[in-house]
Amino acid sequence: MNDSGAGVPFPFRQAVAALDAALPRPEVLLSPLPPPRRLAPFAHALGATVAVDGEELADGRFILLHDPAGDDSWRGDFRIVTLTRADLDPEVATDPLLPEVAWSWLTEALDGRGLDRREANGTVTRAGSSFFGGLAERPPRAELELRASWTPDDAAETGAHLLAWCGLLVQCAGLPPETSGSPVTALPRRRGPRPA
Repeated sequence: MNDSGAGVPFPFRQAVAALDAALPRPEVLLSPLPPPRRLAPFAHALGATVAVDGEELADGRFILLHDPAGDDSWRGDFRIVTLTRADLDPEVATDPLLPEVAWSWLTEALDGRGLDRREANGTVTRAGSSFFGGLAERPPRAELELRASWTPDDAAETGAHLLAWCGLLVQCAGLPPETSGSPVTALPRRRGPRPA
């Protein structure tokens, strides 16, 4: 079931309202997506794109799930599921510490907003592409993909969880943090347009 209509529990409506009220930095464009139908009785989904001067640098999905009966694997009745993708400089993609660093960016983004969570899980994948034949003129391409899920301790803070995730997305896009003096290091931006 989606996030609107009769029979939608108040805690879920409240959590969705917190998402709707969240205002990420201007480079992050949020848009509604069709929610998944089989993961939980109630779901709300957003797509996000980080764009600067018309160039898309990163994208992803943020999904809020709710099962009023609770889910033992979640250890709660809400779950956040995310996907983050960004192009990388091919040299950065070969760094053996990249997966650990990318995962730490997520935990630091959540910790930086004081957000408690349970059962955090995820994967970090890096992929490289080389082009041949009629595509040989394209430069090598590398991409980072971070899939993560966690159970928020307080569903009323879903807007803050969304903003923390948007901060991760911006960092993966290679943009500097909003506040000066932060110890956060962004990935070097890949130059040139993303291949179609």
